[in-house]
Amino acid sequence: MSTQTLAGGRYRVADVLGRGGMAVVYLARDDELDRPVAIKVLAGHLADDPAFRDRFVREARLAAGLSHPNVVQVYDAGEDDGNPYIVMEYVAGRSLADELDLESPLDPARVVDLGVQVCAGLEHAHATGLVHRDIKPGNLLLGESGTVKIADFGIARAAETTRLTQMGSVLGTAAYLSPEQALGEEVTAAADIYSFGCVLYESLTGRTPYVFQTLAELAVKQREEPIRPLRELRPEISEGLEAVVMQSLARNPEYRPRSAAMLGQGLAETAPDGVTRPLPEASGVRASDVHTQPLRRPTAAHAKGRGLDRRILIAAVLALLVLAAIVIAVVARSGGSDNGSGGGTPAAKVEPVEQTGDPGTDAKNLADWLRSNSG
Repeated sequence: MSTQTLAGGRYRVADVLGRGGMAVVYLARDDELDRPVAIKVLAGHLADDPAFRDRFVREARLAAGLSHPNVVQVYDAGEDDGNPYIVMEYVAGRSLADELDLESPLDPARVVDLGVQVCAGLEHAHATGLVHRDIKPGNLLLGESGTVKIADFGIARAAETTRLTQMGSVLGTAAYLSPEQALGEEVTAAADIYSFGCVLYESLTGRTPYVFQTLAELAVKQREEPIRPLRELRPEISEGLEAVVMQSLARNPEYRPRSAAMLGQGLAETAPDGVTRPLPEASGVRASDVHTQPLRRPTAAHAKGRGLDRRILIAAVLALLVLAAIVIAVVARSGGSDNGSGGGTPAAKVEPVEQTGDPGTDAKNLADWLRSNSG
């Protein structure tokens, strides 16, 4: 379709941002509000399907109710010459798919930062009753400021009403489908958690959890083939990060994190230096009906901190014992000279405490010394 203006001339098209099997995305100018916008126009062969067109516009209007820093804002939706379109916030930058094409795998700290942001956006959407259904690198936009925004809530759900999900042209999207989606079962927020787990896995390893040629092969692998643990592919990844990502990829939705917020919090706990962005707040909406808690494994930083606290405690006790030993030695020396010079029995020689360099052993040796010399 050759598009110069939309909505009676309000939006002036400037350039094509991207083309896909379902839509074309244009960079345009909103003349009324004087700002750049992104306009997604539904592909002609899909626009001819009245049910799909109506669902597309209806879901876009629902998505317009979302307002969160990590979700692309939907400004408007409508039709122009029979072609449905969505007017969205323009995000200057590139998608995570573009980023992975240039650099893969990504640094784990960067993946955690991106992950916490995406989980915050998903939690907000899930709290309003919206499930994305098509979380993949191409729908995660990386702004120039470092903010990640989730795109395409409207078009994702509308796609489920067509046979498009059975075609070979969506094999790339299928790589991120949850097992329940691939089988046509009920889709809940847990499906988004699985899909985002696939994104995390790919960002950390450079490959998706399953490699396949057909949708039938994917279904078999999801049912029968375990996913290779992250650390088999990239040993430098921490055990904590591996545990969180692998749990999000559980075949059974009941064993995944209960919510996007809990997944985000689990990711944040694996950051060695902490995270500087706000953590997603749990809304009370569970990704599934299960009551299990996300897997929590202590990170190396946590273990190091506990070991340091123990050494500080031992050192403090040792210092107190040394002070007590000094007091006893002074009292003993004073007692030996109470009778004046030249008189009485010479004080017995006090042997020094044996030092080993180990705080625990030194504390025990000092305790034995005190018992032997305090009589």
